[in-house]
Amino acid sequence: MTERRPATDAEAKALASALRLRILRICAREPRTNKEIAAILGRDPASVLHHTRTLVRTGFLEAQEERRGARGAREIPYLSTRKTWHIEAPAQDRSMLDAFLEELALVPAAEAEGTRMGLRLPPPQMEEFRTRLQDLLEEFANRPDDPAAPAWSLFLVLHPDPNRP
Repeated sequence: MTERRPATDAEAKALASALRLRILRICAREPRTNKEIAAILGRDPASVLHHTRTLVRTGFLEAQEERRGARGAREIPYLSTRKTWHIEAPAQDRSMLDAFLEELALVPAAEAEGTRMGLRLPPPQMEEFRTRLQDLLEEFANRPDDPAAPAWSLFLVLHPDPNRP
């Protein structure tokens, strides 16, 4: 299981934006230019550039080799460094949930699979569950991407159940 370190103040602030988290997902496995990111998000490239620069400055995105666009313009693609996988963000931060909900709203309901379950396990079994789940997620996160395969997203939250004291 990967040990996560606490985020610095600058890192936590950078990750406190649903838009920035979506930018990281867009650049997770394929380098994208600011113009490409803005087009995917349906946003103005100038406002997206501010967020992209914040992610570069905090080490979450890395500029790739410069290239020329269709009209010869200079373009810089950005790629995620996967640094978020090794950072523990503040628990109260809802930006990850907000980013997930924004993305989910763009998917037809018939194409989204979901499940919800309640557990009552003694502490050692709960720790085993957490460890096995984390190990499974890491195993699949470390597999190479198949560019020909469809892209999928997963959001998982484990929390105490306030409905079942």
